[in-house]
Amino acid sequence: MSDTVADENEIVLEVDHLRVQARSDAGPGPVLVDDISFTLRRGEVIGLIGESGAGKTTIGLAVLGYTRNGCAIEGGRIIFRGRDILTLSPAERRALRGPGVAYIAQSAAASFNPAMTLFEQVCEIPVRHGLMSPAAAREVAIGLFRELDLPDPENFGRRYPHQVSGGQLQRAMAAMAMAARPDILIFDEPTTALDVTTQVEVLAAFRKLIHEHHTAAIYITHDLAVVAQIADDIMVLRHGKMVEHGTAEQILQAPRAEYTRRLVAERVAGHGFIDRAAAEPPLLTISNVVASYASLARVIDGVSLEVRRGDTLAVVGESGSGKSTLARVITGLLPREAGEIRFRGELLPPALAQRTREQKRLVQMIYQMPDVALNPHQTLLDIIGRPIAFYFNRPKAEIRSRVLELLRMMDLPESFIDRTPGELSGGQKQRVGIARALAAEPDLIICDEVTSALDQLVGEEILRLLKRLQEELGIAYLFITHDLGVVKRIANKVTVMLKGQMVASGETETVFAPPFHPYTELLLSSVPEMRSDWLDEVLQRRSTA
Repeated sequence: MSDTVADENEIVLEVDHLRVQARSDAGPGPVLVDDISFTLRRGEVIGLIGESGAGKTTIGLAVLGYTRNGCAIEGGRIIFRGRDILTLSPAERRALRGPGVAYIAQSAAASFNPAMTLFEQVCEIPVRHGLMSPAAAREVAIGLFRELDLPDPENFGRRYPHQVSGGQLQRAMAAMAMAARPDILIFDEPTTALDVTTQVEVLAAFRKLIHEHHTAAIYITHDLAVVAQIADDIMVLRHGKMVEHGTAEQILQAPRAEYTRRLVAERVAGHGFIDRAAAEPPLLTISNVVASYASLARVIDGVSLEVRRGDTLAVVGESGSGKSTLARVITGLLPREAGEIRFRGELLPPALAQRTREQKRLVQMIYQMPDVALNPHQTLLDIIGRPIAFYFNRPKAEIRSRVLELLRMMDLPESFIDRTPGELSGGQKQRVGIARALAAEPDLIICDEVTSALDQLVGEEILRLLKRLQEELGIAYLFITHDLGVVKRIANKVTVMLKGQMVASGETETVFAPPFHPYTELLLSSVPEMRSDWLDEVLQRRSTA
């Protein structure tokens, strides 16, 4: 890739009337991407915004000359530096991926090989394409780890994927894509798994890379405030069609289409704090719990909290703070080393295998990454129906009826009952995970970033659904999230964690009101705002602090 001034205005990508359609043995299916056109010059970034299933990721994959199983590019052209990708041979397309176009997927956990170290995987692309020696690639990897604010950059790559947090793994995948210095970067929800403080640094690193190397980029996201910090233009998509296309400033300040106005209005809307009376005894009581992984230092250190029926307790903190580990300890997936966990006053055994079937039923979990939480070989009937059969021993007809009811509650078509997860979008898969948890009819649901993979409007629908279920059934939620806007909309209590310890805890209105704990203030100041200069202001404040 040339960095000369003469190349700055070079058009590196032209997408011309792209059309992608579902295909099966029975013939053509629905059109997934319909008549999409745009151009990218070196150093430019286009943001793709839209609800789950709008075609954002399908467009990103098409730029790699790739489609998911059951899909086919049926029309249009994709011109990369003068060559139509769709006319290239399979070998030529493979040679393009990495040095030419690199992809940062939404789910890092599903993208890494669990049997290889991070160094091996980050260095693989530049070495296999003959761009640099293994030693040089290793130095590049260390530099990228440092840019992306990963811990102990010189040794971070020695770890395996399961030995780092979700946010750290997402940044490692960004390093893997950047290693070959591609002409085009495709970011597919790259900050979805990141806490707000880390998101600031990662967005700044992405933008710096694009500007310094004049790299073009496609940035796929459902968060308008995030994409506004990095994109020059924004294309709004719905049902595979372009709704609106304009500069980032125009989309934010003067959206023309009604759908775009709804997206902007939802992102800026203010939400009051939830207030609930503590009328009942605690449902869940955690007292001085300590936990760690093998010989590592304590990941949870002296945590104590209470959740009552009808409560929503939000647990917030940066990647690696212990939020998801706390959820694993509560469910028994990671046995605690010390302390007590009581449910309805009854002491829960540390390990899941020691708990009764009823103890397991009453506490369910919705996982952060549905790609790795749902069995890809099972239908939705099997996935959602299994807890119904396991906990209630219902006949097949009743199981099917209940699964259909849960699909309707999740705003998923009944026809999806015989589909597998691979046939669904990321947001649809997350809704299946929610339905599976509800199928057990629990008293407490642990929600681990359940809306992070969803676009704003669908995410808001899920939050409304969770609140309605809470009002009707008295369900309590322990809500793990890095989105403080979600906390304000749904939680009556909040616990702030840092390095495995609680630094603030109490009613949401109290914790989020001054005087703040310094770390809470940092979190609040890191929430993206709907203006394109927000990131610059945040970085300026941090540099002078």
